[in-house]
Amino acid sequence: MSKMSTKTLRLALSGPTMGTRWSALLFAEPGFNPDPLRAALQAAVNEVDAQMSTWTPDSDLMRLNAAAVGEWVAAPGHLREVLRLGVEVGRASGGAFDIGMGDAVTAWGFGPEAASSARIRAAMTSPRAPAHEVLEIGERRVRKSAPLALDLNGIAKGYGADRLAETLRDHGIADALVGIDGEMRALGLRPDGTAWIIAVEAPDPARRAPRSILALQDAAVATSGDYRHWVEVQGRRLSHTMDPIRGAPLIGSPASVTVVTRTCAEADAWATALMVLGPEKGAALARRRGLDALFLLRDPTGGVSEVGVGPLFSGEPAATASAKTG
Repeated sequence: MSKMSTKTLRLALSGPTMGTRWSALLFAEPGFNPDPLRAALQAAVNEVDAQMSTWTPDSDLMRLNAAAVGEWVAAPGHLREVLRLGVEVGRASGGAFDIGMGDAVTAWGFGPEAASSARIRAAMTSPRAPAHEVLEIGERRVRKSAPLALDLNGIAKGYGADRLAETLRDHGIADALVGIDGEMRALGLRPDGTAWIIAVEAPDPARRAPRSILALQDAAVATSGDYRHWVEVQGRRLSHTMDPIRGAPLIGSPASVTVVTRTCAEADAWATALMVLGPEKGAALARRRGLDALFLLRDPTGGVSEVGVGPLFSGEPAATASAKTG
């Protein structure tokens, strides 16, 4: 049960970050001043954005992208942590998750510039080594052993949610729900001792509606899908998730993949990896890794079917998920 009194106040804090908004839901004693906490949470996500944005030319990530091959570049701790996790998931997924897809992301118009036919041709035909093979991460610096354009959009928002959670803990708050653009992390329990309730969204671009419900305690959830972020190229809507083999948006992928694991950065990265691998190879890898994953698949009639992996998604839909390592 929560240690807080029954006379707690519900606080919903939020602010801008990474082209969307962060949120934090918590319960505090009467008289609690949320302003210092709100400022600390905003500072935490601002720091992540300043280090990892591809929309800011002077971010730490863009400095690394601009560096010559073989040149060591000083990199702050949060960026190195995300790069290490990206390399780890990239290697474990056989390259399905690749943080070195920045050239393809830019070419297809998912960055600050419009899509470019010339860049698309280059992204689809130029040889590219996966980031986990050519990125070396030292104690305080990073270097590339081959040309590499890094993009952290498949992991940075999840890591930002983790930083929100860490900031709350630093302020003595053990029970809360935080998120950035649907990547959510639950700390502890609600004041009544129940888990935090999260909706898994139906893959419908026209509206936001829940398909199923999760109850989370000290766990994180992230979803990768084809229905929220896309570009239109020659009249065709293309998802933002890139196929590392083709250097182009995925074709025939699941409508969405939801992953529950220990941290939001891990869930974010694995959701992207399993989206790329698809329901057969992705589900097999999820089983080997001990991941809880839900694949939503469109059928020819317009319906949606499910493939669930792990006790959370293959058992009772309202089971409570607690933190575990994938």
